[in-house]
Amino acid sequence: MKQLLTLLLPFCLLISYSASGQNGGTDTYEFLDLTYSARIAALGGVAIAIKDNDPNLGLANPALLNKEMDNQMTLNYTNYLSDINYGYTSFTKHYDSIGTFNVGLKYVSYGEFVERDAGGNELGTFNAGEYAIVMGYAKELNNNFSIGANFKTILSSLYDYQSFGVALDLGTTYYLKDKGFTASLVVKNIGSQITTYTEDNREPIPFEIQAGISKKLKNVPLRFSLTAHSLETPDLTYERQIKNEGGLLGVTQEEDNQDGLLENMARHTVVGVEFLPSQNFHIRLGYNYQRRRELLVEEKTGLVGMSFGFGMRISKFHISYGHASYHQAGGINTFSVVTRIADFYN
Repeated sequence: MKQLLTLLLPFCLLISYSASGQNGGTDTYEFLDLTYSARIAALGGVAIAIKDNDPNLGLANPALLNKEMDNQMTLNYTNYLSDINYGYTSFTKHYDSIGTFNVGLKYVSYGEFVERDAGGNELGTFNAGEYAIVMGYAKELNNNFSIGANFKTILSSLYDYQSFGVALDLGTTYYLKDKGFTASLVVKNIGSQITTYTEDNREPIPFEIQAGISKKLKNVPLRFSLTAHSLETPDLTYERQIKNEGGLLGVTQEEDNQDGLLENMARHTVVGVEFLPSQNFHIRLGYNYQRRRELLVEEKTGLVGMSFGFGMRISKFHISYGHASYHQAGGINTFSVVTRIADFYN
């Protein structure tokens, strides 16, 4: 217990740093928070406490990097909304005497835009995109505890505006292999812009604290995961705007926030489950309550907030697919491929 408290102390101290944190729409480099792994997308978009040989988990929590990921390469692609596409690729290497290293590149392409002048005359086209080089490291302190960090260098190019920044993720994981139990804590995106888009306009980056657990049942091929996100923002509820249709001018009024403690706790929570009938085939389901509450249409709620997917091994490749329902207008599809380079030489 003393060792656990020692590991958690630095993360607890960082909570004071985030006292003024906001959630959504107030930060730059928001692409850092996109879900790049098909597996995590299928589990609700957030999962930081599953320890196995999937190197994509190291992007969500660097403390999950381990020797079973040695010599593996990942390719991830997401067909996002409209013409937006993004992805992540990485390579992992383990050294017994040092630890596990990972280097990767995440990117988002916002597509091609038509440039026009004030009169609407077409001047040409331009592209916009953002990139981050991710360098990860993890060390197992003993059979139960591991710590890790991801250092990110960030480049954002939006038309004639560019910004460069750096960020750091810190993670710690407690793992009981014989009981199938994992608990993790992650502090994400500690950092800042180095150069800004415009002079004297420095913007915050999406700092976040997450905590999670997972449990694999002993006699049933199921693993359950529970993740609490946005812990730096205690209250995720907000005042809603309602329109007074009965008034002559249709005045918009603020509606008092009636959401209680349980509602707020649910907004912080993402639940996932994996069905593991074999090592070569997995089925995954997830539920993101905050996503559902903020994106559903009351008249037709559908499956907003739900997600699903699968993973299968074909020859030397482990292929995963994840689908997340964001809105009745459509969902988001993510694909992942993981392979071990050494398998092609043996």
